[in-house]
Amino acid sequence: MTESARKPAKPARSEPQASEVERNGGQLAARQLKAAGIDAVFGVVAGPMIEVLSGAVEEGMTVVNCRHEVSAGLMASAWGWVRRKAGVCVVGSGPALTNAVTPMHVATESAMPLVVLGGSTYGPTRGLGGFQEADQRAFAKPACKWTLEVDSTERIPELVHLACGKAVSGRPGAVYLDFPGHWVGRRVPADRVRMRERLPEIAAAHPAPAAIDRVADLLARARRPLLLIGKGAAWSGAGEALARIADRGIPYVTSPMARGTIPDDHRGFVNGARGSALKQADVIVMIGARFNWIFGFGGPGRFAADVQLVQIDVEPSEFYNGADLALGVTADARVAADALDAALQGRTLASADGRWLSSLCEARDANEAKLRGAMESDATPIDPHRLVAEVRDAAPRNAQLSVDGETIMGIARQIMPCYAERSMFNAGTTGCMGTGVPYAIGAKIARPEAPSIAILGDYAFGAAALEVETATRVGAPVVFVVANNEGIAGHMIQDHMFPAGAPRVAALLPAHYEKLGELVDAHVENVTAPTEIRPALDRALAADRVAVVHVRCDPKATRLSGGVYLR
Repeated sequence: MTESARKPAKPARSEPQASEVERNGGQLAARQLKAAGIDAVFGVVAGPMIEVLSGAVEEGMTVVNCRHEVSAGLMASAWGWVRRKAGVCVVGSGPALTNAVTPMHVATESAMPLVVLGGSTYGPTRGLGGFQEADQRAFAKPACKWTLEVDSTERIPELVHLACGKAVSGRPGAVYLDFPGHWVGRRVPADRVRMRERLPEIAAAHPAPAAIDRVADLLARARRPLLLIGKGAAWSGAGEALARIADRGIPYVTSPMARGTIPDDHRGFVNGARGSALKQADVIVMIGARFNWIFGFGGPGRFAADVQLVQIDVEPSEFYNGADLALGVTADARVAADALDAALQGRTLASADGRWLSSLCEARDANEAKLRGAMESDATPIDPHRLVAEVRDAAPRNAQLSVDGETIMGIARQIMPCYAERSMFNAGTTGCMGTGVPYAIGAKIARPEAPSIAILGDYAFGAAALEVETATRVGAPVVFVVANNEGIAGHMIQDHMFPAGAPRVAALLPAHYEKLGELVDAHVENVTAPTEIRPALDRALAADRVAVVHVRCDPKATRLSGGVYLR
């Protein structure tokens, strides 16, 4: 008899029963996020939240560890905006959470869905000077729609479920869920925890039929009707319905991040004649936007004195603003646009002769013609208009675009088109600089099949430049185009707002930003002549890896029209 035959057979190992399986609070949070359809989380590795990130890895999620919490929150916001889900950012305690307040504020004001899960001081040390102790909910509250503190490990899935729902319901925005450290690492039997596996199907808010009939009547009677389209329309997926309305010959203007809700090559797109459109329209219907600084607060001077203003928004409190509204309609933008399109069926529009639309198209084309010389300039250093025109021509139609800076952002708003919903990113409602790099990375992770191109000033790129390493590490091949004009608004602020001979303050050194790409073996280009731009862009787009295209631009060049946002 062999030695192995003498040994008694080992009993088969049985799978642990549900009552025997234990999970820590971080694992429970990750499992609930996965149940909510979230497949990527962003953050900075830090206690007491490491278990959450580890749990996300166990669940097969993409975990993006960033260089700073601001970047992590902005990436998560962009991911959520593209995917129409809550973007999730996981941060540690104390300074980590205070760093995350900026992206929470930006997300809430720009109506982008963000859930921040923040660790905080362990309960037994609170009030005694615990490590990184702070009243974190107090810091977060002004920047959020909703905040709450985890009160037991068992309730973590339920509270994560609530947080994800709050972020996307109504007008999207940021929420904060505070995780005292003692609940995160604690292990509990799985059968004592209620996982929220089922997501509710929520009917969108429908407009009152009588209100939609009134809006349709106003548009039909108007000689000079105009649509104002905002991010809320992009978020709700209203593009197709709005395009059908615009196809009737009704022109439209979009907010900066609503570009592409209807593809920008639609004839009715008149952002290039925005001033004339706003001043001359006799009926304006705003859908999913706000009468804030972007639209002149709806006040006198920007609009015709006798204009009839209608606002359609999911948030009724928005109707009390600087505009004298004829009508406010509470509704989801897509549902309202569908209803308005149906209500216009069979109506004869007073503007059907096309003269109003044609006049705006002529003004738009004339304004764009004024830029042509700069867009075709062969000067060196390179005119930034020429750079943006080259990016426009090189970018695929399905490209996701992230624009950040001062001069370069203003020029890109004039020249750079967008053709898909939720594919144009910029500083948003808050005018926050430093969004461009993280937004581009978050968008690429959310929609990997579409190219992601960031068009950035040198100052804007520098605000988050080391996230180039993050993009490389997680396999997000963004093309970063850096327009180096050596400062904030190039040298304009330095030359005109500081004393003659002052040291560089607003002006920056003529750095070689492509070297940051070399740190991680990214594709890099250093462009100094206009004829080099397009070949460099083509190589970068074809490289299928992170690329940094550094373009030396004229620091004395300014945008040819439009206000200066920093003055």
